[in-house]
Amino acid sequence: MVKLQGFKTLTNVDEALKTWLATWQTKEPQQVLLPLTAVANVSGRILAEDVIATDDLPCFNRSAMDGYAIRYQDSIGASQSNFVKLTIVDTDNITIGQAKQVWTGNPLPEGADAVVMIENTERNGNTLTIQNALTPYINVIQHGEDVKKDQIVAKKGTRLNPYNIGLAAALGYSTLKVYKKPTIAIIATGNELVTIGTQADKHQIYDSNKIILTAMCQELGAEIIDFGIVKDNTDDIAEKISQALKTADALITTGGTSVGGLDFVPDTINKIGKPGVIAHGLALRPAMPTGVAVLNNKPIMILSGNPVASIIGFEVFGRPAICRLLGLNKTEKRPVLKATLTRKIPGILGRKTYARVLVKLRMNELIVEPVSTKGPSSISTMTQSNGYVIIPENCEGIKEGETVIVHMFNNNIEDEA
Repeated sequence: MVKLQGFKTLTNVDEALKTWLATWQTKEPQQVLLPLTAVANVSGRILAEDVIATDDLPCFNRSAMDGYAIRYQDSIGASQSNFVKLTIVDTDNITIGQAKQVWTGNPLPEGADAVVMIENTERNGNTLTIQNALTPYINVIQHGEDVKKDQIVAKKGTRLNPYNIGLAAALGYSTLKVYKKPTIAIIATGNELVTIGTQADKHQIYDSNKIILTAMCQELGAEIIDFGIVKDNTDDIAEKISQALKTADALITTGGTSVGGLDFVPDTINKIGKPGVIAHGLALRPAMPTGVAVLNNKPIMILSGNPVASIIGFEVFGRPAICRLLGLNKTEKRPVLKATLTRKIPGILGRKTYARVLVKLRMNELIVEPVSTKGPSSISTMTQSNGYVIIPENCEGIKEGETVIVHMFNNNIEDEA
């Protein structure tokens, strides 16, 4: 019955995160060599070494347009009332009064330092007429203009995207060293849970949390080991946790973390080993029962069984933990934007509140509508929102009309116009 008295004190969220991250250390992940041709496998992976330019890019002056390579001095004085005529040649170098036809990407012949666009010329046999004066290196991509030899173009710990993959390919890389994906074990607890795909009885619920958390981990680039559903039994929970820690780099549990008679997860972790639970019961809304722990130098996230609370708990603790396990240079935060609040959002003094919101475009201005806070089990509020607003612990709420910072789940912004 002592547990039913609730949390006597709540731990500050930022302090809990800082202490927890300082309690476990990570080794540099193993490296994997992947071919760039397998783009789907390379995209989103974390670089295990700097990508360094082995040559200038481009390694020659090349045309940025379809047209004619010339000496810019030969175009001086050209205008619609004063045509300049040049002789077209097909050689690797040009001299005074000559031009060579080039296509986009072609190297410039020696002696050329400008390209006149084909639409600004007239050709009659081997005679080229131009009607405008050029400037040095106009319509030319100069040698080394993009990248210099020995320049670091992507740093170790960078998440690879289509652009730095393409730059590596342009520099002649055929493979890249990336870090092996970390493995995250997920355990759901609760007598009421049933696996999706089976028939649920009247008072049972489907295990959706594990699906949500799996997707959130995979979104960051981690691999998941599903340890299934465990009944509310201390011995069974302890066995599953011990198995998971032998297999995975980190562990997430969902359910069994509040103060009810069947909430065994935090106490079970403490019985398994040290240091055990670092913080449990946080000044966080809607994820107050969240806990964090460490066993065998492996991080454990003890998340609520309520879907929204488990999502917010993961946002606060799972994202920075997985970013560290991935080998990233820094924690990847959600993209943010500023918008105007259409209705007041209440806060609770002493609790950091994550309020679900919907950002819309109205009359070319971004507005923020609070989404009904029906409760931490109302998963539909997540599908109705596209971001969240953080209300600090020392704030009773945010007034209508204020500009707020929204942390975006996605970029699906509805245009009301």
